[in-house]
Amino acid sequence: MAQSLQSFHTFSLPSQCQHFYQIDEVNQLLSTDFSGPFCILGEGSNTVFLSDYQGSVIHMNTKGIDIEQQSDGFLLHIAAGENWHQLVAMTIANDMPGLENLALIPGTVGAAPVQNIGAYGVELEKFMSYVEYFDIATKTIKRLTKGECQFGYRDSIFKHALKNKAVITQVGLLLPKKWQPLLSYGPLQQLSEPSPQQVFEQIITTRNSKLPNPSELANAGSFFKNPVISNEQLALLLKQYPELPHYFVDAEHHKVAAGWLIEQAGLKGFKVAGIEVHQQQALVLVNHGNSTGDDLIAMVKHVQQQVWHKYQIALQHEVRLINAEHECHIELGAS
Repeated sequence: MAQSLQSFHTFSLPSQCQHFYQIDEVNQLLSTDFSGPFCILGEGSNTVFLSDYQGSVIHMNTKGIDIEQQSDGFLLHIAAGENWHQLVAMTIANDMPGLENLALIPGTVGAAPVQNIGAYGVELEKFMSYVEYFDIATKTIKRLTKGECQFGYRDSIFKHALKNKAVITQVGLLLPKKWQPLLSYGPLQQLSEPSPQQVFEQIITTRNSKLPNPSELANAGSFFKNPVISNEQLALLLKQYPELPHYFVDAEHHKVAAGWLIEQAGLKGFKVAGIEVHQQQALVLVNHGNSTGDDLIAMVKHVQQQVWHKYQIALQHEVRLINAEHECHIELGAS
């Protein structure tokens, strides 16, 4: 039975799917039809449906958090459908700090490992113990260790070898009892010997000042990845743009701020139909309505082209884009 998807993804383009499964219990996956095209969905904060989807949407809505106290930390077993920010708030309120830099990231816990969510100098990988998933082929539950998840920057095995083969059902996070604040990014540097609650509140204040609330203005959060470039390219760029924000990745690479690149290319406020580069945070695309998937594609291509022409950096979108049959990628080469 067809189901409108407009309210199930925060970018809120008009679209619908052929079949919709809400999963409240893991055993419901045993009777879910995976034979045709399918898309696994949490809160839809990092997914945009560009058109009507000719397949099944599997909406993970499982709940439950179990806390296991260990000698050196707290091991949390969290159902995939739990809200990420509510989890972070719960850990802070219960004196289990560590996740505070990841406060207010939208979406579900089950979606978090797929792209190894990160913010303000912290990535989810730091706290990962395991990921459990439903193996679609064998209809069994399997578990991966942190190392087996193959985490990278906004990346994991779930985007590669296990793509369309696994449904994440539970995540295990280990929060060390010995807390060490990470204050290297932006406004956190002004904090002096803060408590976890103070870091948590500063992150929320900062994100709210930069990012529009999707319930008030449709958006999918940070739309583009921060590009990782070679030290050689960074050195050339810094000669021309000494204020370019950049962050160490490894001995040969640095990450640069995609939002800064887009803003300095003069794209804040640029519109295609009702889709706009946000006035306050150029990393975010917003949807004012009366827009289509084609409008969004045109916007992404325009941003990529302008950034390429100015900096010779090819931006990649972080948000999942789903067309009629599958996930698609809008890529830009040197043309």
